Amino acid sequence: MQIGLVGLGKMGGNMRERLRNAGHTVVGYDTDPDLSDVPSLADLVDRLDAPRTVWVMVPAGHATQTVIDQLGGLLKPYDIVVDGGNSRWTDDEKHAKELGAHGIGFVDAGVSGGVWGLQNGYALMVGGEKEHVDRLRPIFEALKPEGPYGFVHAGKVGAGHFSKMVHNGIEYAMMQAYAEGWELLEKVSSVDNVRDVYRSWQDGTVIRSWLLELAVAALDEDEHLEKLKGFAQDSGEGRWTVEAAIENAVPLPAITSSLFARFASRQDDSPQMKMIAALRNQFGGHAVESK
Repeated sequence: MQIGLVGLGKMGGNMRERLRNAGHTVVGYDTDPDLSDVPSLADLVDRLDAPRTVWVMVPAGHATQTVIDQLGGLLKPYDIVVDGGNSRWTDDEKHAKELGAHGIGFVDAGVSGGVWGLQNGYALMVGGEKEHVDRLRPIFEALKPEGPYGFVHAGKVGAGHFSKMVHNGIEYAMMQAYAEGWELLEKVSSVDNVRDVYRSWQDGTVIRSWLLELAVAALDEDEHLEKLKGFAQDSGEGRWTVEAAIENAVPLPAITSSLFARFASRQDDSPQMKMIAALRNQFGGHAVESK
């Protein structure tokens, strides 16, 4: 199958390679000419036979909207655009309407796999009309991991990115739990081999996972994580998950707490902790530390 791919960064570049390894023809475009197969988006469209498929892998928000706008003027009826970035599901509905006005189909694809996707495959959560999704199944089959799982047609437009958003919210909470457990183990004097405790959990325990394997790999590189600063960015999908929970009156205490823990990591000298220390001193005479 023939496909255009816009955005050849860490994930997009590996996706191009995985698709080519599976025998598909991929024409890639990136603003970095060293990565790009063609000099422009218009040239990418010209290189594809109708009906065309163009997969977009650029940052959510303005960058995605810009590419969608350009493709709306370049593509023809019966062509399909796939947004494989981390766009918000409400943007998907907007993009489908905008492209649909030109007779162009739209599919949203939540993609998970990171830098390991080339080797292991990408988990794909897809939203869109059945006829569009079915037409793209050879591409999805090439990208997904081997075996029966790793791909789902989650529902209508927006369902793919909504599913990926919830996936990332769960990821936040799982990482937070591993991080909290690690800190507690590091804190006590009785445990002097925290790294191998984590390693031992990789077999036979109910908390074994790929994230646990990655935690062990990180500890192998830096046993006490002394080279790292305690700062963690959030991609935005954790916030969207919590907002969706509020809108739908669904309690998400673990995911919400993990998101706010990310925010706390950005404060070298937390104002909230100052107030808590002051209050504890006021009501209980607990000691406070001065700068």
